[in-house]
Amino acid sequence: MARSQKKHKPVSLFRRLTLLMLSLLLSVAMLGGMGAYALYRYLEPQLPDIDLLLDARYQIPMSVYSKDGRLIGQFGEKKRNPVGIADIPRQTLQAFLAAEDDRFFEHPGVDYQGLLRAVFEFLRTGEKKQGGSTITMQVARNFFLSSEKTLLRKVKEILLAIKIESRLPKEQILELYLNKIYFGHHAYGIEAAAQVYYGKSASQLSLAETAMIAGLPKAPSSFNPLADPERALTRRNYVLKRMLKLQFIDDAQFNTAMAEPVNASLHTPVIELDAPYVSEMVRAEMYQKYGEEAYSNGYKVYTTLDSRLQSAADKALKQALHEYDERHGYRGAKRRVDLKKLTNDKDWDEQLMSSPEVGNTIAGLVLSIKERSADVYLGHSGLIQLEWEGVRWARKYVNEDVQGPSPRAMKDVLKIGDIIRLRLTEDGKWALTQVPKVEGALVSLDPKNGAILAMSGGFDFNHSKFNRVTQAQRQPGSGFKPVLYASALDAGYTPASIINDAPIVFNDPSLAGGAWRPQNYSGRFYGPTRLREALVKSRNLVSIRLLREIGLDKAIETAKQFGFSETELPRSLSLALGSGTATPLRMAQVFSVFANGGFRVEPYLIERIETHDGGVVFQATPPLACRDCQTTENQPANLAPRAITPQVHFMMNSMLQDVVRFGTATQAMEIGREDLAGKTGTTNEQRDAWFNGYTPSLVAISWLGFDTPKPLGEGETGGHSALPMWIYYMQEALKNFPEIHFPLPEGLIEARISPSSGLLVRAGNPNGITEYFPPDLIPKRYSAQPKHHEPVYEGGSDEDMAPSSEGIDSASGSEPASPDSGGESSGKTVESLF
Repeated sequence: MARSQKKHKPVSLFRRLTLLMLSLLLSVAMLGGMGAYALYRYLEPQLPDIDLLLDARYQIPMSVYSKDGRLIGQFGEKKRNPVGIADIPRQTLQAFLAAEDDRFFEHPGVDYQGLLRAVFEFLRTGEKKQGGSTITMQVARNFFLSSEKTLLRKVKEILLAIKIESRLPKEQILELYLNKIYFGHHAYGIEAAAQVYYGKSASQLSLAETAMIAGLPKAPSSFNPLADPERALTRRNYVLKRMLKLQFIDDAQFNTAMAEPVNASLHTPVIELDAPYVSEMVRAEMYQKYGEEAYSNGYKVYTTLDSRLQSAADKALKQALHEYDERHGYRGAKRRVDLKKLTNDKDWDEQLMSSPEVGNTIAGLVLSIKERSADVYLGHSGLIQLEWEGVRWARKYVNEDVQGPSPRAMKDVLKIGDIIRLRLTEDGKWALTQVPKVEGALVSLDPKNGAILAMSGGFDFNHSKFNRVTQAQRQPGSGFKPVLYASALDAGYTPASIINDAPIVFNDPSLAGGAWRPQNYSGRFYGPTRLREALVKSRNLVSIRLLREIGLDKAIETAKQFGFSETELPRSLSLALGSGTATPLRMAQVFSVFANGGFRVEPYLIERIETHDGGVVFQATPPLACRDCQTTENQPANLAPRAITPQVHFMMNSMLQDVVRFGTATQAMEIGREDLAGKTGTTNEQRDAWFNGYTPSLVAISWLGFDTPKPLGEGETGGHSALPMWIYYMQEALKNFPEIHFPLPEGLIEARISPSSGLLVRAGNPNGITEYFPPDLIPKRYSAQPKHHEPVYEGGSDEDMAPSSEGIDSASGSEPASPDSGGESSGKTVESLF
């Protein structure tokens, strides 16, 4: 009996221990569950709203385009181009599942098997060798959490993953992941990665390329095919083996992909139109409007730029700068190396790398010299023979006005080992060149609405980011005279009004000698001169007298109607010669008035702004010029304000056409059109050279000068330096524009006058010319019949110069006696003003 009781004691003890263990486990479980619930209740309010994923906003760079859709630039640190899950190939999806989460379509957001494996490995080795993060957990981390590695963040990640899975279908989660994940080299998302590493869409990748990209998210730096091709290859092959194991691919596909070499290379966005001054201008404007979001909201900015005209503007500017620079001599090679120490192309390439491409010039190394040719190594472009024709211009530079003798042989210019610069000429031949010291600008507008069609702000944006079109405040010189003459016509003058072109002196104690003695560029005086002739020949003294007569207030008010600001207009008689300031863009606005029928338009560059998915957030509605709108019924709602009347406009346009036909810009006639008009401009000591020209379809302004103002050299006037740039541009730009001529408006009539007196001529007088007048300003008297032929325009052209002083006021002035006009002129007769 006692033995029987002893047998039951161990059983009872076992039961007690078992029950105790079960109770402890149950208590731990309950406590764990309660703790987990408490932790969940504590963390749940801190978790972000999962609904944000329903309208996920990716950080997408801003893209800038021409009006015909060519990419000009991209701004933003993160490269991304989101794609829908339906547009991603099935094999690409399988590659990522094999690499990151093959049980993605089976688990509820958290792969407990994977987590247990990761925990077991950590306990076994003390190292984190296997990750437990699912694709859903990575979505949670990338969209909502920081990159810190803490237990609390991991718990939040798990909770968020479960919430995401409860709200979103698997396909949408996978799409979010593939568009958000980082792949290295600033590439975010599968499409951006395909473009960065292979220069093509994800749908165009081979199996091996797809596996390479699928292996990147685990460690974008370590497994990067550009930084470490060997490790990247190992990772790619691992992904391929996983795909084979999961039966996503067959043996044949596997073997083909495994045999494919690593062919990744860095691809940057393909800039389809080179217009960096434009893209930077857009970037600055977008940043001012949207702040940092401009770089990440995926805006597509469509500009007014015409790609054909932009290319023509860049080419014209570079050609004109080279021509000016080469007229003034060769400054010599910047560097010379010892070819006895540098014996192979690898050594030569290293030397050329320190001389990057600038503008349209590239560096070359002179290897050998003959009498009339030289062998020059151009790096990747190989070895070329430089012919004498491309070198003969290279007289030694002394200063802007002095050059050495013409070279007779190649050795007079080049030495073996010289690192020189070359450019391709129009006929496809290489020529010696140099990076111009002088700078320039060219801007072109649509005069109907102010749209900027082309803008080149300098020789090379990377060499100098200063945009001379918008930032260079320079004296406009004679380019201002048409504004003054328009003001005079509005005040009752006519193109036939006579002004005396004679010496004049203004007292000014601030100047050396105590006086200002303005002159014509030629130093000559021409006596009584019609306004038309004075503008065509750019007579300075006529302009000064004209401003004195109509008054500064009237001239400045007219200038403001053209678009000038008060700060750009000095209150002195020197304003007549363009002593104010203006950017090339301002001058383009001013001459748009003459091109469009008399309306002031506002230059603008951004046509519209779209979101990444095509929604329009901005559409430009610029004021429009409407020269054909005769009544309010056919006027646009956003009609631009008038700067001058139709009558003043017609007379001014006629006079500016004569500048091209007979005056300081006759070289422009080689374009072969009859609707060209414009005005040259040259400032004091030839520090600035301008040509402001237009047709009714297109305005273009060209400027040439040094960034730090200094003389361009003798003879470097607007007609000699800036006009060629304008011609090169317009020869190409006007190809698609028909000739347009303004009809004579109501309120003007034609009459025959004498070119010397401005008075009427009788029928049959062979010396008479046609002029335009308001009916009440037609001359009342007839000119005497001359005994000899009267030239329409007497004397040569006078390129103007702005005065050296801007302090001249209208307080005092004197002039020697001068001949009178010989009789009554039309409208106003000015025989002696002072």
